[in-house]
Amino acid sequence: MQIMYYIGLDVHKRTISYCVKDGSGQIYAEGAIRSTRLDLDEWMKTLPQPWTAAMEATVFSGWIYDHLRPHAAALKVAHPLMLRAIAAAKKKNDRIDASKICDCLRCDFLPECYMAPSVLRERRRTLRYRNLLVRQMVQMKNKIAVLLMEAGVSYNKQRLHKAGYFRELLATNPYIDEGLCALLRVCRETVVRLERTESALVRLLERDCLLRDRVERLMTIPSVGAITALTWALEVGEVQRFTSIRKAVSYCGLCGEEKSSANSVQHTPLSKQRNKHLQTTLIEAAKMAPRYSPGLALLYDKERRKGNANRATLAVARKLVAYLMAVDRGQRKFEVVEASRTAA
Repeated sequence: MQIMYYIGLDVHKRTISYCVKDGSGQIYAEGAIRSTRLDLDEWMKTLPQPWTAAMEATVFSGWIYDHLRPHAAALKVAHPLMLRAIAAAKKKNDRIDASKICDCLRCDFLPECYMAPSVLRERRRTLRYRNLLVRQMVQMKNKIAVLLMEAGVSYNKQRLHKAGYFRELLATNPYIDEGLCALLRVCRETVVRLERTESALVRLLERDCLLRDRVERLMTIPSVGAITALTWALEVGEVQRFTSIRKAVSYCGLCGEEKSSANSVQHTPLSKQRNKHLQTTLIEAAKMAPRYSPGLALLYDKERRKGNANRATLAVARKLVAYLMAVDRGQRKFEVVEASRTAA
């Protein structure tokens, strides 16, 4: 009967600390290696077989996971927030962290998190880069307005970022001097360049053969556009990993936290443990949804009459999650089914 060896990895940008133990907890080997593929290949040749490993989720974990996965009996990634044993320790260093991760794996106490397939992670990287471009675009547009306000220049807020109005403003306003005009032109050129790059990235993802059919099905839901559909598909990954709508709503951060002890109960409006990309996109979609869907408009009005518009928006966002899950799981287009009343 083969003995399984357990490996804990404490991953950093330049080094990886490791601890190898058998089932009884006896240390077989420990040390540190450089964070390169060549060093990982040389290190794996020294490992006893079979072995299973665990690491903490970091920005560097993706490529290490992909590189080790074909050689391991099992490979797991731990949720960093749930590794309380490491964060609460009195003495903390890379060697101790690797040992504790190894013990959590060996004793089946590891708080494992979902690791999306590499093909989805590559496309998700592109989508998140697009989100970065949008944030930079908004910053540059705000900077244009700030520059005009600093100089005391009046402008039409709704038309400021239209190309024709912007050129006319620079040419005819006497309070815009040569130095300010140069800065405004640089800001405008940056906005145009970011818009073109952002549009190209969205078109690239929409036409991707891996996502095209899935995104087209999701876009049949009222108020769900290309960005919402792409964000859901790439941030959720495999929708089958959610066993209920409640868990999907929790993952999207559309529910509150509860902290109770004895007779004291505390509720927070929204949980901080969430996928922030999905949360932001779904809330923005929920704000526009009542304009395009009569059913969601009725839901919004019903919740709005209770006196809180934000809670009404969250209720619409949770309903959108239910729609997205139904379409994604069933792999069919969205259809409104009217309940028929039959006489007894």
